[in-house]
Amino acid sequence: MLEENNNHNSTLKEHFVINSPNKSNAVNRTASITPKTPLMASPGPAGEDEDEDEIIFKKVELSKGKRKTATYKVLIEWVVSVCITGCLVVSLTVERLKNLMIWGLEFWKWCVLVMVIFCGLLVTKWFMHFVVFLIEMNFLLRRRVLYFVHGLKKSVQAFIWLGLVLFTWVLLINRGVQRSELASKVLNGVTWTLVSLLIGAFLWLLKTLLLKILATNFHVKSFFDRIQESIFHQYVLQILSGPPLIEEAEKAGRSRSVGRFSFRSTKGKKGTKKEIIDMAKLQKMKQEKVSAWTMKILVDAVINSRLSTISNVLEESFDDGGLEQTDKEIKNEMEATAAAYHIFRNVAAPGCSYIDEDDLLRFMIKEELDLVFPLFEGSETGRIDRKGLTNWVVKVYKERKILGHALSDAKTAVKQLNKLVTGILVILTIIVWLLLMEIATTKVLVFLSSQLVLATFMFGNTCKNIFEAIIFVFVMHPFDVGDRCVVDGVQLLVEEMNILTTVFLKLDNEKVYYPNSVLATKPISNYYRSPDMGDSIEFAIDFMTPVERIGALKEKIKRYLENNPQHWHPNHNVVVKEIENVNKIKIGLYVNHTMNFQEFGEKNKRRTELMMELKKIFEELNIRYNLLPQAVHLSHVESDTSVLKR
Repeated sequence: MLEENNNHNSTLKEHFVINSPNKSNAVNRTASITPKTPLMASPGPAGEDEDEDEIIFKKVELSKGKRKTATYKVLIEWVVSVCITGCLVVSLTVERLKNLMIWGLEFWKWCVLVMVIFCGLLVTKWFMHFVVFLIEMNFLLRRRVLYFVHGLKKSVQAFIWLGLVLFTWVLLINRGVQRSELASKVLNGVTWTLVSLLIGAFLWLLKTLLLKILATNFHVKSFFDRIQESIFHQYVLQILSGPPLIEEAEKAGRSRSVGRFSFRSTKGKKGTKKEIIDMAKLQKMKQEKVSAWTMKILVDAVINSRLSTISNVLEESFDDGGLEQTDKEIKNEMEATAAAYHIFRNVAAPGCSYIDEDDLLRFMIKEELDLVFPLFEGSETGRIDRKGLTNWVVKVYKERKILGHALSDAKTAVKQLNKLVTGILVILTIIVWLLLMEIATTKVLVFLSSQLVLATFMFGNTCKNIFEAIIFVFVMHPFDVGDRCVVDGVQLLVEEMNILTTVFLKLDNEKVYYPNSVLATKPISNYYRSPDMGDSIEFAIDFMTPVERIGALKEKIKRYLENNPQHWHPNHNVVVKEIENVNKIKIGLYVNHTMNFQEFGEKNKRRTELMMELKKIFEELNIRYNLLPQAVHLSHVESDTSVLKR
């Protein structure tokens, strides 16, 4: 699905063009995103006030310093390699050095050991680069395993290097020579130390692999649908902000293909790297078939680039020798509103107050239009006004911001788990070393066991809570950052997720901290993951209300719901719940929103509009409810005037 500057148009035409009534022409559409900062803006004003030129200057100077450090390191490695190789050649060719013995071993054996120790990392680095190159040559293999290859490269390199050092030590140094008991003990200690380090390197490699698999599956399971939707929305923003490429292609008589969304990642050490996402394949992808490398590219597309639109300014790119479209980043709701205003002026016909399907077909093909048009308010009427477009752009910005926070917190949780497992592996490697060195005698083991029992009493509950928290975050995972949930009957908005705790916000922005081990024992309602949710309104009418008026009431409610399909599903129920004291009829109206209650303010707004419509219907039909007349008994109490006469 994702490739770097490769053109695969056949699948695009299959998905978008073949069934399109406008398939006679095509234009290759790529929307470039050049991220300048991470997705989330700096929380403080200091970052906003800092001069942009100064920020760029600092980044350039920092990158120069890193390049200089890397150059010096490579130069030192080469100098050491040449010197050691020269010593080895001299020790094998010069007669005087051939017979030179150091601690009972030939001089050339020591040269080989030193070469393996100091040059082994350089050789294994070359070997790993060669393996990665071979994998990258095969596109299908690259898609599935390159993500793991890059993540495991250093771990595999360290494991191979330690294996070479141990093999050289055992083969050349620690055998075939009679030594004293003390020398043999020291050499055996070095051997067992190398074995312990090799075991630790293997465990580290296994840990890295398992964490990579966990992180990938976690991102796919929790975020794939949201990332897929967010990238598609950004693609729509960009094509609507640019020139009408479909219309221009038809006039020029050129062929066209479906959009390809590209972004530039600045995480790499070699500057920006362009990645291309085929929108047709992205829409067709299924969650269970997403490869690890594909998921990494999608996550990078959200985290390492802000929501952006293409400006109408074309700048010359002297590097590419052509024209390149610049992009405008949306950093807040005000800029989202401004972007919607620009898009409306760009798409709508001159002097027109709405956008229709014909306007959108100038920017996208029919298959894309079928996906995009229902997203806007007013689509049921075939006309999208500026308010509906603005609301959609602001909503896309908010969802993108929440998704960026969720992905960042997910990565933070994985890093925290990585630190925890790393500490356990270090302790385990030390224990293995003590056992192999026979330092851990029976007395030592008894002492360690007693300390372990003591630690169990002290930290047993903490370890239990940590384990339950890990299961809660990575296995149960009932919510993500930005989800609106109900815990203990209280509505809460998830603000931050960590390994041990989760931070919520109440409706009044009060922060609430919950231990994850406690949350694991509570029932949690998640509005964001819920389907379209239902609502109910109860009211009472007079018992003497004619049945015909009740029928008219039902008909008007039905007509209102059918006239607002963007807010309500047509299926509803009007139920008589109770007749109380032959005085009033209690009626319940049960309706279904076209949304869940994640956007609680929007839900309340729709409910309010429905209740105001009910009031209007009651007034039109003269439906009322009056309390029964109550008997009031009055008694006249004569005042005692005898006191006044005195």
